[in-house]
Amino acid sequence: MAVTPNRPAPHADELSEMAIEELDAACGLLWVEMKAVTPWGDTYEGTAPSGRAVEIERRYLWAHEPAGAIAVEVEVRDPALRTGAEARAVISPPNSEQP
Repeated sequence: MAVTPNRPAPHADELSEMAIEELDAACGLLWVEMKAVTPWGDTYEGTAPSGRAVEIERRYLWAHEPAGAIAVEVEVRDPALRTGAEARAVISPPNSEQP
C-alpha cells in the first residue's frame, strides 16, 4: 500500500500571497544592484505551501513614470490549473524628489 503525504489543500489566496512574498524579496536588492540587472527577468520552478508545483517569474523593467524608476514585477503561476497571481512595485531612485 502506497503512503501519500498529507498536504494542505491550496487556498484561494495562496498564489497571491506567494507573489507578494516574492515581490518583497525582489525589492530587497540595493538600488545599485537593481539598476545593474535592469532590464532582466527570470523564471524558475518552486513549490507552493500546499505542495503544488508553481512557476515564479521575476522581472526588473524601466518604469515610464517616474523617470529613472524601476518596475519590479512578480508572477506566480500554476501551469496545471492555468491560474496565477501578479504583484508589482515601482522603485524610485534614491534621493529622487517626490511631488
